[in-house]
Amino acid sequence: MKRPASLTLRLTLLFSTVATVVLLAFGWIIERSLDNHFDSEDIKELNIIAQAVAQSISGLQSDDELARIKQRFDDILVGHHSALLHITDAAGESLYTSPGLDFSSIPLPAPEQLSQGAVQLWSNAKHRYRVLIQQVAGQSNGPYTVITAVAIDFHLHFLKEFHRTLWLMIICGITVMGLMGWIAVRHGHRPLHHIVDRISRISANELNARLAPETVPAELTELATSFNELLQRMEESFTQLANFSADIAHELRTPVTNLMTQTQVVLSQARTAAEYQEILYSNMEEYERMAQMIGDMLFLAKADNKLSPPNLEDINLKNELCQLFDYYEAWAEERHVSLTLDGDAYVQGDRLMLRRALSNLLSNAIRHTPPGNAVNVQLSRTDDHVVIVVQNPGTPVPAEHLSRLFDRFYRVDASRQRDGDGAGLGLAIVKSIVEAHGGNIVATSNGAGTHFRINLPALTGSAERHPNRNIL
Repeated sequence: MKRPASLTLRLTLLFSTVATVVLLAFGWIIERSLDNHFDSEDIKELNIIAQAVAQSISGLQSDDELARIKQRFDDILVGHHSALLHITDAAGESLYTSPGLDFSSIPLPAPEQLSQGAVQLWSNAKHRYRVLIQQVAGQSNGPYTVITAVAIDFHLHFLKEFHRTLWLMIICGITVMGLMGWIAVRHGHRPLHHIVDRISRISANELNARLAPETVPAELTELATSFNELLQRMEESFTQLANFSADIAHELRTPVTNLMTQTQVVLSQARTAAEYQEILYSNMEEYERMAQMIGDMLFLAKADNKLSPPNLEDINLKNELCQLFDYYEAWAEERHVSLTLDGDAYVQGDRLMLRRALSNLLSNAIRHTPPGNAVNVQLSRTDDHVVIVVQNPGTPVPAEHLSRLFDRFYRVDASRQRDGDGAGLGLAIVKSIVEAHGGNIVATSNGAGTHFRINLPALTGSAERHPNRNIL
C-alpha cells in the first residue's frame, strides 16, 4: 500500500496551486488590459487624424485649394508619431500619399463598411500598421477615400518584452510563493511537532504528564484535550493493573502462607492419622478458596474480552431466586436473617451466569444484614426492561465508596480481609454478567440500608405475570 503524502507536501502543493491560479489570472488581466490600452490609444489617434482630414476635405472645391490642402495634410500629421495618410478620389486617383509608403496593396472593405469606418491590421515586409479606412464626401470629385495608418511596431515590441518579463516574474513568483508556503507550513506545524515530541517522551512511569490546551493553537486544542483524556484513561488502567497485581499477590500470599505454616507444624513431629486428616481438611479449605479466587479471576479476564452469554434461553427469575433461597436458607437461619421475594419476571439469557450474579448479590446481602432483619428481592417490569432490586438493611455505605463497590478486590472495610468476606471479586463478577446481558447495575445506600438495582432487557412477547409474595 502506497504511503500517503505528508501534510507538509499537501499543504505546500495546495498553496502553490492557489498562488499559480491567482498569479496567472492577474497576469492574464494585466496583459489584456495593456493590449486594450494600446489598441484604444491607436484607434483614438486614428480617429483624431481622420476627423481633421475629413474637415479639410469637406470644403475642398478647386485644384488650387487641393495644392493648399496638401500642406494642411502635412501639418495634420505633425505631432503624430508614425502616422501615415493616403487619400484617393472617386476615380481612384491619388490626391495625397505620405512619403515612403505604398498604400495600393491595402485591402479595402465593402462600401457599406466604409461609410462607418473600418479599422484593420495590415503589414508589409518590414512594418505592421493599424489602419482606419473612411469615405468622406467633398464638394467636388467626391466621395474621397481616406486611409489613415499608424505604425505599431514599437507597441508590439514593447508588448512582447513586457509579456516575456511578466510571465518570467509570474514563474518566479510561483516558485517563491511555493517556497514561502513550505516554510510557512513547516513553521505552522511546529506546535504539532512539539506535541509529538512530548508524546514520544511519555512512558509508563510518566503517565501523569499532560499537555496544556491553552498553550497550543485553537486548531490543536481538541487534539490536546483528547490526548490528555487518553493519558488519564491509561493512567487509571495502569493504576488499576498495578493494584490488581498487588491484590492478587496479597490474596494468594495468605492461603499459601497458611498452607506452608500448617505443613511445617505437621512435619515438625510425628502425628496420628486423625491429626493428619484434620490438617488435610484444613488445607483443602484453603485450596478451595484459592481455586474459587482463580476461577473468578479467569471469569473476569474473559469479561474484559467482551464476554457474551454462551447459552440463551427464557428464564423465570422467580423460580431461580426461589432455588437460591433454598440454597442459602440454612446460612440465613444461622445468621437469623430472613429472605423475601416480591414480584415475577422473565428474561432471556444464560441461566448459569445469571444465577451466579444473583447468588453473589444474595450472599453479599446476607453477609451484611444485621441479625433479626430481612433481605428483600423485588422483581418488576417496565415497557422494555426487567428490574431486579436486592435490598438489605445495615450500616450505610459511604458515598465515596459506592462508585467503587464493583471494582475488583475492593472492600469498604479494608481490615476485613478474611472473616468470610471473600476476595472482593463477587460484585465485579455481577457487573460483568449484567453488562454481558445488555443491562446495568447501580448501587445506592442510605439509612434504610443498601440497594442493588439491576436493569435487564425484557423478554419480548412474554405474558404479564401477577406478582405474589413468598417468605422463607
